[in-house]
Amino acid sequence: MEHIVEAVDPFVFRLSVFVLAVFVGYFVVWSVTPALHTPLMSVTNAISSVIVVGALLAVGVGMISSGSGWARAFGFVALVFACVNIFGGFLVTQRMLAMYKKKQK
Repeated sequence: MEHIVEAVDPFVFRLSVFVLAVFVGYFVVWSVTPALHTPLMSVTNAISSVIVVGALLAVGVGMISSGSGWARAFGFVALVFACVNIFGGFLVTQRMLAMYKKKQK
């Protein structure tokens, strides 16, 4: 008895992982209570810092080996978006923490 195994197209596999991540992310973010929003922002900033490292590696692909221009372009875009997310997250976190400080008279 022969088993015929068909490989799943890598694009379909990656697309399905992306769609599942979107649904999981949506339900996780909207089920967070407001009290946990600031710690969640801090964790998001930490995740974005990992994205920055990956984006820097993708941008530097051309310097290491014969990497494609697409990898460098997407790496640069990811680097810009992750940096905006990190700095914006820190600004929002600082502003939210300032709301809880006692005002000096």
